[in-house]
Amino acid sequence: MALRDILIVSAALAAVPGLTLAAAPAADEPIQPVEPAKITNARMVDLGKELFFDPRLSKSGVISCNSCHNLAMGGTDNIKTSVGHRWTKGPINAPTVLNAGLNVAQFWDGRAADLKEQAGGPIANPGEMGSSAELAVEVLQTIPAYVRSFKEVFGSEKITIDAVTRAIAAYEETLATPNSRFDKWLKGDKKALTQTELAGYALFKDAGCVSCHNGPNVGGSSFQKMGAVEPYKTTNPAQGRFDVTRNEDDRMMFKVPSLRNIELTYPYFHDGEAATLTEAVTTMGKVQLGRDFTSEETGKIVSFLKTLTGDQPKVVLPVLPPSTDRTPRPEPF
Repeated sequence: MALRDILIVSAALAAVPGLTLAAAPAADEPIQPVEPAKITNARMVDLGKELFFDPRLSKSGVISCNSCHNLAMGGTDNIKTSVGHRWTKGPINAPTVLNAGLNVAQFWDGRAADLKEQAGGPIANPGEMGSSAELAVEVLQTIPAYVRSFKEVFGSEKITIDAVTRAIAAYEETLATPNSRFDKWLKGDKKALTQTELAGYALFKDAGCVSCHNGPNVGGSSFQKMGAVEPYKTTNPAQGRFDVTRNEDDRMMFKVPSLRNIELTYPYFHDGEAATLTEAVTTMGKVQLGRDFTSEETGKIVSFLKTLTGDQPKVVLPVLPPSTDRTPRPEPF
């Protein structure tokens, strides 16, 4: 049986009252489970965690990585666009850091190839952390505990931005969210999802959402045009990959966002214009699929999407290494 035929049958069965759909093996589905992170260098991860939460990487001494990628808020900040150095309003919605290691690239426009490259971007961005690689390293070099940690992990007391970003990336790689109810269903737990949630998943597949939102991260593996069927109207200046390549074919081509933990990472889209999942599903149906979902259909899809919330990182805030009198004073925020 062809895949489309399978999807059509699944959708039809999901609509039958009282019928329980059995969990199919994960290999037969367009979405695969998120697996727990495997830590191979615990000391580097611990160092990266300290740096992730340390506001001294910013020029003001106020903003940390966690400020915009708050691990208590789904790895984002739940505002349309982030606020950075000197209260600068950012140009784009902060994507979640959870499961970010599964993405094909980092940032909405994909300008960073991996988490290591991404980690250095906000530090030197004048509208984000407002510092520079040189200043961040200078600050860290004056903190004895960091000097000892970097020597232990990297074999040298000389701190480099390369080592800083490697450590932060190592920590971010651990921020996986396994064991969602949907993953449990994928692994064979037939009672993990309700009939409404199963119907929503069948519709999610049949409508074509899985053509972009697939794989373990339910997205993050490709770049697609925002407004594939109908132009997406926005006042946000971001133009996706075009801002990186200047290739006209890349205008409004954005990295497909992950749908993992999506109920926690509102508001939605690169401009943060969709305040709720209901609004996001409705808009995506129109501009990406050319489809007007009914309120009932939208409700079913939203119910399915909420099953993608997995175990959140259990974060015990690190005790950051104390500063010394030689630490450069932060400028007023």
